[in-house]
Amino acid sequence: MRNSLGLLLRRGTVSAFSLAALCVPGGPAAAVPDPPGAEADVRTDAGARVAAEAAGLPFAQRYRALRHGGIVRAANTSVTCRRPLAPATVSCPAARAGAAAANDGFDMFYTDVDSDPNTYNSSRATVALPAGARVAYARLYWGGNLRAGEQKPPRDNGRVLLAEPGGRYKEVLADTVVGHRVARGADAYQASADVTRLVGSSGAGAYTVAQVNVAKGHSAAGAWGGWTLVVAYEKESEPLRHLALWDGFGPLGPGEDQVVTARDLDFPAGAAGRVGLVAYDGDRGLTGDALTVSDGWGPAVPLGNGAGPRDDVLDSTIADPAGTAASVRTPAYPNTLGYDSDVLDLGEGLRRGGDRLEFRLASPRDAAWAGVLFAAVDAKR
Repeated sequence: MRNSLGLLLRRGTVSAFSLAALCVPGGPAAAVPDPPGAEADVRTDAGARVAAEAAGLPFAQRYRALRHGGIVRAANTSVTCRRPLAPATVSCPAARAGAAAANDGFDMFYTDVDSDPNTYNSSRATVALPAGARVAYARLYWGGNLRAGEQKPPRDNGRVLLAEPGGRYKEVLADTVVGHRVARGADAYQASADVTRLVGSSGAGAYTVAQVNVAKGHSAAGAWGGWTLVVAYEKESEPLRHLALWDGFGPLGPGEDQVVTARDLDFPAGAAGRVGLVAYDGDRGLTGDALTVSDGWGPAVPLGNGAGPRDDVLDSTIADPAGTAASVRTPAYPNTLGYDSDVLDLGEGLRRGGDRLEFRLASPRDAAWAGVLFAAVDAKR
């Protein structure tokens, strides 16, 4: 079964025992069931709790609600380039600024913005909640590659530090099974935790995440990693929407698409909607990656935005539908060199109306990983 580790403060413990729920206005909450094979947390020899791990996790619904509101997210990378490995390679400043370049062409090093000598990586991003919104659910995801020029120990996969706006770091422990697989030259993982209580009390503003367990240096697979904070909110003046969040952990490559099917959405023709994704080790400039949506009545529609074209959706960006940078973040590199946390407009995929959507994330390459999908779609009244 899923763990219930919650959040541990440096000087105390904050419980977070709530499971993800299916919520409807005026109706009871129904817990999302644990995935088959999920196990309880285990203890190290030192007595510390750590989350159980699995080589792959099928995508499953984590949260769903029908309410007036939406979903926002804050995200950033935990590693960036330090220097190119050959004279002909794009320079590091040019890569960071958005040039087509991949992480395996660089010696990579940590981002560290907090001026805290006790952390070796940190980055910051803003949760941009609408004024008057109430946080309904919040989940923090983090992950990366443990093997590059160094090998990081997997025992630290289920732990990060999180600081709310104006606050101090709190230790966050994964409250569910961690996806962790050694394959294709990488030692890749993703972990997550329910942080609804913390984000609900702190609200909008800049959140800092530190100590994401990722490797620095260089390898053929490259160094990559980062974090995304997904926040579902309620605000009565906004349209009634279906809000949904799914997560898992699996490779992308030939014959290994990741598919999520959302049923019972009941959206009108011409509805507005957005979908977000988190994926690892996408490379800018290598085409073929695609996120498509199908309503079951016609051909699948490829999705994109100004930053992520339809045939290169995994292009190392943290961007919103217009292609603009997602909220405010530090550092704010346009090319994250292996970390994608994008929001795309569903647009044409909703034009006919219906009650079912199928999302498919695919890549012709064999070195990318999928972790999170979320959607907000106008509901039919």
